[in-house]
Amino acid sequence: MLNVLTISGTIFALIAAGYFAVVKQVFAAPELRVLGKYVINFAVPALIFRAVSSRSPGEVLNTSYLAAFLVTSLILFFSGYHLAKRGFRMSRAESTFHGMGMSCSNSGLIGYPIVLMALPSIAGTALALNMIVETLVMIPLVLVMAERASGDGRISRKMRREIAIKVLRNPFIIAIVLGVAISLSGWQLPDIVSKPINLLASSSVAVSLIVIGGTLAGLPLGAVNLKIAAVVFGKLILMPAVLAICLAILTALGLGTGNPMLETAGLLMVATPAMATYPILAQSYGQENTAALAMFAMTILSFFTISALMWFLQIGTS
Repeated sequence: MLNVLTISGTIFALIAAGYFAVVKQVFAAPELRVLGKYVINFAVPALIFRAVSSRSPGEVLNTSYLAAFLVTSLILFFSGYHLAKRGFRMSRAESTFHGMGMSCSNSGLIGYPIVLMALPSIAGTALALNMIVETLVMIPLVLVMAERASGDGRISRKMRREIAIKVLRNPFIIAIVLGVAISLSGWQLPDIVSKPINLLASSSVAVSLIVIGGTLAGLPLGAVNLKIAAVVFGKLILMPAVLAICLAILTALGLGTGNPMLETAGLLMVATPAMATYPILAQSYGQENTAALAMFAMTILSFFTISALMWFLQIGTS
């Protein structure tokens, strides 16, 4: 158990460092945004590119894992949406971000560092697979649902085009596409290209965790209520449980991933809080207060739930 707490404690110590750096005004909010842009536009894309380009296409494009992760994400999103809309009588916009909070994991900024420490050989592959689903499916789905909620229930051709362009210009997608191209070609990158990419990728972990912690310090907080508790429970408890069930069903049908380590990495990644853009996207549609409080609560509680999951999976206990 001590080894488990060493892994999770290291991650959350850096998050705490970022939080207190902003509280104590070591960093100001504008400076934190610059660090965040660096992580999103340079460090994490370099990390994804390195992970994808250095592996075989079959290893990166594990269709069984992609299917399980996609089904899990969609189940949690629409369960959260309908729970909010029918159970809590929330608006369509509120329901959309209720669903997002339960289904969109922080695979890159929290999940990857945890898996890198616990299962380093599979961390890059798991990150790339999760990013495919999150960037190509989940974020566009949230944007479409949010736009429908804020308009007359229909999506204009212009909005569809804007969403498509936004997805195609996403640095994560560009990194995945380029990485797959290099993987398929079998080309070995020259040192003058690979070494700068490696340096950028190596910087992603510490900087991203500092950014996460600093972001939490600036969130407008209020009282936790049943609606927020449902989002937190759905994200931290239900999502790993549903993914485990989906993976077990595929294995029973003879369609398993063939990689137990990848499945374990996936369970750890979906046990993380919601992705960093959750309160940012919610703010664009007037739903930032609930999203911010849910994000804060799930980040704090995830230290305990992720540690418990690692102990249950016997990671770092030997």
